[in-house]
Amino acid sequence: MRQVKSVVFLGCWLMLATYPSEARSPDMMGNRHVPSRQQEVRGRVVDDAQQPLSGATVSVKGSETKASTDEWGNFAITLPADTATLVVSYIGFVTQEYPVWADRSGEIVVTMEAEAANELDEIVVVGYGTQRKRDITGAVSSVDAQAIAEVPVTQASQALQGRAAGVLVTNTSNKPGAGATVRIRGNRSFSAGNDPLYVIDGIPITGGLQDIPPQDIASMEVLKDASATAIYGSRGANGVVIITTNRGATGATVVSYDAWFGMSNVYKQIEMMDGSRFAEFKRESRRATGDYDDSDPNADRNTPGLFSPVELESIALGRSTDYQDLMLQTGHSMNHSLSVRGGSEKTRFNISLNYMNDQGIIPIQDFNRYALRLNLDHDIGERIRIGASILGNYSITNGQNLNPYDDTLLENPLGVPYDENGELVFLPTPDGLRSNPLSELVPGALLNRNKRMRLFSSLYGEVQLAEGLTYRLNFGPDLIQNRVGNFQGRYTNARLGGSTAAQGNEDLVFNYTLENLVRYNRVFNDRHSLEVTGLFGIQHRQFEATNISVRGIPVEEMQYYNFGAAEEILGTGSSFEQWDILSYMGRVNYGYDDRYLVTLTARIDGSSRFGRNHRYGFFPSVAVGWNISNESFMEGAEFFDLLKLRATYGETGNTGIAPYGTQGLLARTTYAFDETGAFGFRRNQLQNDNLKWETTRQLNVGLDFSIFNGRLSGSAEYYRQDTRDLLMQRQLPFTSGFGSVLENIGATRNVGVEFSLSTVNIQAEDERGFNWTTDLNFATNKESILELYGGAQDDVGNRWFIGEPIQVYYDFEKIGIWQANEAEAAASYGRVPGEIKIKDQNGDGVINDLDRVILGNNRPSLTGGFTNRFAYRGFDLSVFLFFNVGNMIYSTFHEANNTLFGRYNNLNVDYWTPDNPTNAYPRPNQNQERPVYSTSMAYFDGSFLKIRNINLGYNFPSSWAARIKAQSLRLYVSAQQPLIVSSYVNRHQGVDPEGIDFNSDSEQLPVDTPPVRTWLLGLNVKF
Repeated sequence: MRQVKSVVFLGCWLMLATYPSEARSPDMMGNRHVPSRQQEVRGRVVDDAQQPLSGATVSVKGSETKASTDEWGNFAITLPADTATLVVSYIGFVTQEYPVWADRSGEIVVTMEAEAANELDEIVVVGYGTQRKRDITGAVSSVDAQAIAEVPVTQASQALQGRAAGVLVTNTSNKPGAGATVRIRGNRSFSAGNDPLYVIDGIPITGGLQDIPPQDIASMEVLKDASATAIYGSRGANGVVIITTNRGATGATVVSYDAWFGMSNVYKQIEMMDGSRFAEFKRESRRATGDYDDSDPNADRNTPGLFSPVELESIALGRSTDYQDLMLQTGHSMNHSLSVRGGSEKTRFNISLNYMNDQGIIPIQDFNRYALRLNLDHDIGERIRIGASILGNYSITNGQNLNPYDDTLLENPLGVPYDENGELVFLPTPDGLRSNPLSELVPGALLNRNKRMRLFSSLYGEVQLAEGLTYRLNFGPDLIQNRVGNFQGRYTNARLGGSTAAQGNEDLVFNYTLENLVRYNRVFNDRHSLEVTGLFGIQHRQFEATNISVRGIPVEEMQYYNFGAAEEILGTGSSFEQWDILSYMGRVNYGYDDRYLVTLTARIDGSSRFGRNHRYGFFPSVAVGWNISNESFMEGAEFFDLLKLRATYGETGNTGIAPYGTQGLLARTTYAFDETGAFGFRRNQLQNDNLKWETTRQLNVGLDFSIFNGRLSGSAEYYRQDTRDLLMQRQLPFTSGFGSVLENIGATRNVGVEFSLSTVNIQAEDERGFNWTTDLNFATNKESILELYGGAQDDVGNRWFIGEPIQVYYDFEKIGIWQANEAEAAASYGRVPGEIKIKDQNGDGVINDLDRVILGNNRPSLTGGFTNRFAYRGFDLSVFLFFNVGNMIYSTFHEANNTLFGRYNNLNVDYWTPDNPTNAYPRPNQNQERPVYSTSMAYFDGSFLKIRNINLGYNFPSSWAARIKAQSLRLYVSAQQPLIVSSYVNRHQGVDPEGIDFNSDSEQLPVDTPPVRTWLLGLNVKF
């Protein structure tokens, strides 16, 4: 930490301190003056811009006497002796300490200077403890509160997007309240899951981060290599994300209020055919089959089944209906966060309230979240500390599983959605399978509502047993209740005028974690530092659920609240799951002379999910670090603040299989008992007591650097991960009575490079000058399958290939459209001009399965993020963008909306006709529900660049803030996702390349909500 100077006026004190006391003036009675031993001293605390600091703590050193400054920075304090030392502290400023005397005249003016934290000495959470950044030996990326606050998001996991090298975050949907998929250094497993472990305030949780308001988060650390993650053993194979929430601090109570309000509009409407274009499209679909006679001036009326009366009327009037425009609205969102933070030397607290509302651009989709958090720490004497972190959350999500937007794309633009009285027309055309998508927006007609409640706690007690030796008990109960209700009214596309239907699902989850930690930390002879951590813990999870499905709700207003009134119960069900993990862990951190660092970690986990023969797994790791910059031969290289080389090797496990996956299970069946039908049970799953852990061995080599007093800093990483004993279903011959059995068969590898760089491009001499900083990170990852079923043979049926990523696109290769001058060649393949031309890979004159090839994969070859921050005279500007390069996407959206069938509306594509011999898309054909080889048209380059956020703010001077009795005041405007650069969007009528989840193990459904641009106005104020 750099040295700072405080301005304290001590001249009078120096004069009086050296002036003989006998020479002081006598009082009116002729007596010598004796200074009072109790006298009030007044003063003022300001920052280096001479603006008052409200809420600063002023105390008398060595006593319990304290005072706080008012909104003008003024304070008054009583000194207990002739001379004393005042200690002035304020969050974010360097603590000042200096002597004063009791009978001095005039006020004391204390000028505080903001802290300039040394980034290398920042404390980073590394799992069951903390370390200085310069002492870390593993691969750890940090995202601080500033980066989280720069991009207002709904889900905390979205704040990681583009912020940490090697961490790939994709939004799974554009609906309000939708979450994100997180992958750390690629996919490893086929069926045991690839999601990271999330740890909140020291407690591992199950599930994602949808219940944690981002405003409550102080920092997020991502543990990526084996040394960093092995401490979590069986749950660390896919990486670990550690969340630390805001805690209290000693000092005056600070009240913070953060709020923003936003308006959202669709980023880009899908370019579908309008009425005239659709009419010509239908005509062409009949020409292809010889059913449309262009020489007939009345062909539109005379061609059977071509146009209905309402379509003919629309053609004559030039009328076209844009259902997208009628359905989409301007969305709005708001967030309010109120926190109260403070504490004494013994007790520190932080209380926060959060309300989040996000109304989507589709009226029946919205998200509401209410959250209350209490963080409390209390010291009992000098050796005992207790604390709690309690989160209460209630959220309501509407329309998460509804897809009315997709219906607007397929709807006939020649139909009429409203009658002459302005009432909805349920069937805009005589097509009985295409109802009016706007009817699903009628209040109460279509419901999908998820009500979620969660009570999550992290409780601890810590006692210092001896110097450097502490014991800590962590207990984390977690209770989650979900209730999902669905209702489909009669006049919706799902029911098409038939009877109503309703479903209900309810589940209850109870988790708890109990951990015993012993930690020993000492420094010997100023050279040897030693930290030893031991753990014994258990984690328990219990899940129970019920569901019911009915048909024929008599009164639609009942929705899903009265299943007993339904005409017919279609099905009921219930389920129960329970699993436990028993863990032992030990870790040793040793450092010599701040030059050589060693970390040894070992963890043993026992999981109830595995069979008796391999229930326990052992996960060791070793890490070494060399602070080269602290060597004697580097003394002349003063521009190096840090140059550290580190390497790690270790193992982590994956227990991500369903409970009871190793056991022999039964399923209900029917059989004939004499001549009577009866229910019984049969074996449904083979038992496998030899099933064991998936294990990932990982090598990581890293280099950390910082030069020119932190003006240029960053890190570079190389890693290789080999995952063996993959948990997979081995296919069995059906003659065995079973289709498959879960076994350890297979291996994968991930190899990659990561790079992070932070630069201070321009640094002003004072904080109000011009400052410019940049953060850049990028990463590469090559994912490949090494082994399947114990050998190197491909599994074509599952599209798994040795040497390729887990998910590849294996299909026919489209090379154009058969043209009129290729009619003979097309006929040899059974095709005609205007149809898709497929490459004959082996040249045998036949298109069959042997001509399918690997077209690409869903893994980007390069990912990254880029942030620029500017500040000048109270203004601040941040611009954040992220990118993915080199992946392919399979767009089921194009498959669903580019059928070229002639019945439903279609993407406005360049299709083939005899007069338009394009190679882009085939000729419409009423006899083909989809073109032959239609899937070959759905593969696109998934590369994209997104400007994720532009944030412009102004920090008002303290004097302005003081007018509302505030310490600080900031207003800002923000533009979210103002620009998407993507060939998929800009050239191929695609929706959102990020929305097609290349992290998933399955293909994405057609688009349900398009991406949006959001404009925000926000306020940050502290009192």
